[in-house]
Amino acid sequence: MKNSPRYIPAFHFHWLTRWYDPIMRRLFPESGIKTALIAQARIQPSQNVLDVGCGTGTLTLMIKQIQPDTGENGLDMNPQILDIARRKAEQAGEPIVLQQGTATCLPYLNESFDHVFASLMLHHLTREDKQQALREAFRVLKPGGELHIADFGKPHDSVMRLISLVMRWAEEVHDNILGLLPVFIADAGFHPVEETTRYRTVVGAIALYRACKPMRNKL
Repeated sequence: MKNSPRYIPAFHFHWLTRWYDPIMRRLFPESGIKTALIAQARIQPSQNVLDVGCGTGTLTLMIKQIQPDTGENGLDMNPQILDIARRKAEQAGEPIVLQQGTATCLPYLNESFDHVFASLMLHHLTREDKQQALREAFRVLKPGGELHIADFGKPHDSVMRLISLVMRWAEEVHDNILGLLPVFIADAGFHPVEETTRYRTVVGAIALYRACKPMRNKL
């Protein structure tokens, strides 16, 4: 199993990490996207939730504040950005568990979580690592658990297609723009897989996906 994916820090450069939150607020309708992602999950009290590639912890904290009784976990491979997330959690007074690790080799037991989130994370990974990360998400989800993704998607209008001509060369966005992300999700074992929402942003089309890990067949 590959456990050391090629590491692309936020916005490519470590010195930009401290500016991650303000840059995100200017590039994306971040609050609206993450609120919609949480809403589609319909998280119940006492469920266990994992935010893979949690970054500065914005989504992780939003989930905990909306549903305080969850077991909330955030994972990221960037120690600098995790330091920011820990400070934000301390300031908010929210008890969340933050851990350093990789999406391609999640440090959790099989069937540990009811929901796994990945917000604007998968486009940092190569095709091989995207596929492995999705297999890992499937592994750690309980049967009937759900995967919730927000990331670059296939453009559906001329303006988004024009922006995508530039963005397809940024990081590992190319497969997303081709519409392959839901294919990779299904290949990891999820069914059904649905695109729930689309957003038009200054950096391209953002799609939200919901996918379910099927229940085991009863003997």
